[in-house]
Amino acid sequence: QVQFVESGGGLVQPGGSLRLSCAASGMMLSSVTMAWYRQAPGNQRDMVAHIGSSGSTYYSNSVKGRFIISRDSAKNTMYLQMNSLKPEDTAIYYCNTYFRGNNYWGRGTQVTVSS
Repeated sequence: QVQFVESGGGLVQPGGSLRLSCAASGMMLSSVTMAWYRQAPGNQRDMVAHIGSSGSTYYSNSVKGRFIISRDSAKNTMYLQMNSLKPEDTAIYYCNTYFRGNNYWGRGTQVTVSS
């Protein structure tokens, strides 16, 4: 059974940093493309970044240069280092993968950027 558990969210001031974690079980996340999505109230869920099995990375224009996606295969955990946070980064952040014909999501972690 594939499961993801996100953690690391919280309240941070503009310009601050947070590191999100996504702990995986039931699969090896290094063998697939893993992604971070976010959803703000009233908005659709949008992809923020993804990391392929080769280690290649992709970032949306809104976070490029500020966020860094990475993974630790030994811990079977994916990370999202978020720097220079802005109020518009406020959202619930989810980890995701498409694996063996199924789309898997975690429950999300809330990130709030506010002074």
